[in-house]
Amino acid sequence: MHTHKLSDWMHDHVFDAGSHAAEKSTRTVMWITLVMMVVEIGAGWWFNSMALLADGWHMSSHAFAIGLSAFAYAAARRYAQDPRFAFGTWKIEVLSGFASAIFLMGIAAMMVAGSIERILSPQAIHYQEAMVVAVIGLVVNIVCAIILGGAHHHHGDEAHGHHHDHHHHHDLNLKSAYLHVIADAATSVLAIVALAGGWLYGWSWLDPAMGIVGAVLVAIWSKNLIIETGKVLLDREMDHPVVDEIREAVESGPDAGHTRITDLHVWRVGKHAYSCALSLVTHDRNLTPAKVRGQLAVHEEIVHTTIEIQQCCENA
Repeated sequence: MHTHKLSDWMHDHVFDAGSHAAEKSTRTVMWITLVMMVVEIGAGWWFNSMALLADGWHMSSHAFAIGLSAFAYAAARRYAQDPRFAFGTWKIEVLSGFASAIFLMGIAAMMVAGSIERILSPQAIHYQEAMVVAVIGLVVNIVCAIILGGAHHHHGDEAHGHHHDHHHHHDLNLKSAYLHVIADAATSVLAIVALAGGWLYGWSWLDPAMGIVGAVLVAIWSKNLIIETGKVLLDREMDHPVVDEIREAVESGPDAGHTRITDLHVWRVGKHAYSCALSLVTHDRNLTPAKVRGQLAVHEEIVHTTIEIQQCCENA
């Protein structure tokens, strides 16, 4: 009889190749981002561009957040065999993504505050010099996005390699790092537009205005990531298709023993893995937990089950 054991799954999936690629990519991008951050902040102060300065400080948040992602991979790997983590260490990565998204929201608020300050008290901007730095920043962002995109595809290929895992889940830690890079690229584009408008048409108001537009974009992206990671951290999975699949696999009509699930709890313990606890009431005298596990074995994403069976009286 084939049964899914969480300990076996944790042993086999301690730190897959996709996570190794993601950790390496996030660490590389962190160092690239740190260097560019110093350049942009320095240039922003020197050339008096709020859009460039906002982009630089924004990049500092990315350097921190991407570093947090890399740290989360390392921590998840380090504690993978620690028995104190009942369902493995995957949620360390999700927690990192959540913290990163909260941090991104805070940076958006700072960008708005800084931009409003510049609207109220405008200052002269060295457009040409600031434009060069902004373009370099955008190129760096694109390179970082390509590096993280490669790791993301590695994860995607790995997910599709699971024969029965037709519910593809993103690596939320990698997604948070990728989102920081994309958000930074967007603010770089807005900084370039703002500097071009000011340089060519004298629209000095465009610089802080684009800072606000960038902040709104960043806030929207971070809100979505907070929702995604929050769902996992709060175990909000009972609307997932796998729940109906469990019911379909286990429940039966009168001709097959009339088995019904009376209590069911499903939660995610990995990118492609779920744990479930279920209570059954049945007329089938021969139904055992081992048989139920056999029925659920077709869904490989269910890696741990706790099963309680209550037998009905024949006259019930």
